[in-house]
Amino acid sequence: MNNRGAMYAQAARGPVLLITIGILFALHQADVLSFSRSWPLLIIAVGVMKLIERVLAGPVPTFPVGTVPSGGYRAPYPAAPPAQPPAPPPPPGGSYR
Repeated sequence: MNNRGAMYAQAARGPVLLITIGILFALHQADVLSFSRSWPLLIIAVGVMKLIERVLAGPVPTFPVGTVPSGGYRAPYPAAPPAQPPAPPPPPGGSYR
């Protein structure tokens, strides 16, 4: 796993978005492309950056519950079953009139 590359990609997300916004506004000011028609490019830029982060992060390790691979990683245990509520108290004794 190359977590360092994923961290660099995550750190570059903000500057890439700012540069994309700047380019879109410059194109709008130059009457090349209206911002009202080009804003979906921001969504595309975010998606591309997320894909790059995922590719650089690598696969997430999964292990069966209860096994301990080398390195000491332990998979989380399943949730405990809910506790049973206490039994209701017996009715009070005594005579009825």
